[in-house]
This record gives sequence, C-alpha cells and structure tokens, in this order.
Amino acid sequence: MAMFNGLLGNATQVALPDVQRDYAQILAPQEKIERAYKLVRDMFIFTDKRLILVDKQGVTGKKTEYHSIPYKSITHYSVETAGHFDLDAELCLYVSGGALPLKKTFNKSVNIYEVQAVLSQYILK
Repeated sequence: MAMFNGLLGNATQVALPDVQRDYAQILAPQEKIERAYKLVRDMFIFTDKRLILVDKQGVTGKKTEYHSIPYKSITHYSVETAGHFDLDAELCLYVSGGALPLKKTFNKSVNIYEVQAVLSQYILK
C-alpha cells in the first residue's frame, strides 16, 4: 500500500533513526531531524533549522539533489485537510523569491496537524 500511495503522490512518515543515519552527511553540527516523509524515492525532512527536500533523479536514483530551505525563508504556508471525498491533505509552502508554492500531498495516515505544528514551531521563532 505504501508504494501505491507513493505513486499517487502521497507522502508517508519515515522512522527517524533511519533518516538520521542515511542523511547524517548533509546535516550541520548539532542539527536534529524532527520529522521525515517519503514520496516514492524522494523525501522531505524537517530539522530544527531547515526543511530539506531530497530529489532522487534518474532511473537508478543515484543522482540526488538536496534542496535546503531555511525556515526564515518561508513567508507563509497553507494546509488543506482531508475530506470525505478527497482523502489527501496538502501542504503549500511559499518561499521568499519564489512565485509558486511548493506543494506536498500527504495520505490519511499522516497527521497534517502534526506537520503544521512542527512547521509553525520553527517558522514562528
């Protein structure tokens, strides 16, 4: 089911110890991962300092782009909760200097309120 959700564009939460181990080389000293979500091969990682978007490219996925967004660069965001017919929740991030929002879709197994709380915690500092 997780693969099916990923193919539909839905993100699922990932265990933090695995993410901490796999992405330790891109973290700053003392930077801590708070939440991580996977979408097929791609990931987005909320740390205590920034949001990291991991984009696996190519057929093999060996080429990887790491896009780092400091929380202070996020000008605002919106959250759309799941409904009766639309079972997915959506997070839209507006980054300074960008015309269009970054959109991420979450399946019903992810608590969008929890995602919003983590994001708010760091943006509102």
